[in-house]
Amino acid sequence: MGRFLVRRVVLSVPTLLLISFVLFAVLALAPGDPLGEFGTNPAVPPEVRENIRRSLGLDQPWPVRYVKWLSAIVQGDWGFSFASKMPVWELLKLRIPSTMAVVGVAYLVSLLIAVPIGILSAIKQYSIWDHISTSLAFIGFSLPTFFTGVLLYVILSVKLQWLPFIYDSTLQVTDMESMGQQVKQSIMPIAVLALFQTATLVRFTRASVLENLPLDYVRTARAKGLGGVSVVGRHVVRNSLIPVVTLIALSAPTVFSGALITEQIFRVPGIGSLLIKSIQSSDTPVVMAITFTFSILVVIFNLVADIIYGMLDPRIRYD
Repeated sequence: MGRFLVRRVVLSVPTLLLISFVLFAVLALAPGDPLGEFGTNPAVPPEVRENIRRSLGLDQPWPVRYVKWLSAIVQGDWGFSFASKMPVWELLKLRIPSTMAVVGVAYLVSLLIAVPIGILSAIKQYSIWDHISTSLAFIGFSLPTFFTGVLLYVILSVKLQWLPFIYDSTLQVTDMESMGQQVKQSIMPIAVLALFQTATLVRFTRASVLENLPLDYVRTARAKGLGGVSVVGRHVVRNSLIPVVTLIALSAPTVFSGALITEQIFRVPGIGSLLIKSIQSSDTPVVMAITFTFSILVVIFNLVADIIYGMLDPRIRYD
């Protein structure tokens, strides 16, 4: 296991370097100017615009800027935002709590609901429970988040007025009353995200369990006298979770990147809305920080998934 981890970490370095190079090149060559607002303002003299461009390093070729950005990242410096004029990391720290409170909670809720439902649906195949769960999963998977988000917004906020219209990012949880307000304003975005993620995991988990139920090792375990619960819990579920772990690991980094559409609908000041705003304003340091961090998380969680494979299936050896 030790050699495998070292080998994977070493191989991930050139992978991340290539990803960062491609991301920076695409952003540098894309249309748009972070100082475009100054270009349309006649009150700003041309020499002032050039001095600002020079102070930000935008007068240099993009390969030179990439090398400087990479050397700064190695030292833990994410740079400054062109739009907000503040350190990128400080800007991210302001947005991460909102993203974790919505996207992170929705992800955990979907995991706790989807895996048991998918397993029971496969065990009780073609039963009423299976038909209901499969139908609901199909509906949740088919409906886009922008549709369910607007639908919940219109029904629960506009028509019934049960939940607040806009997510209050300035709310601080200090007592039970403020906790209740936080829960109320998080219900709709969490429900929208959890519905789609749960539907995906239910369908995937059910298919994986159904694939393992008729295999020889299951019949052998039952022939030895093991009960149905023991066979499913100790053998079927364990082997069925191997492909499910891949889906969960690949979905986990999205908790950091946020939900682009859902955050826009409910005005959640998270990472997703920050990414859209930064792309629109050509704020390269912020876009690079978010996308590159997402790439790092993808590599890390792929490694975590490989480790979990070995824990679930004793046949897998890495050394």
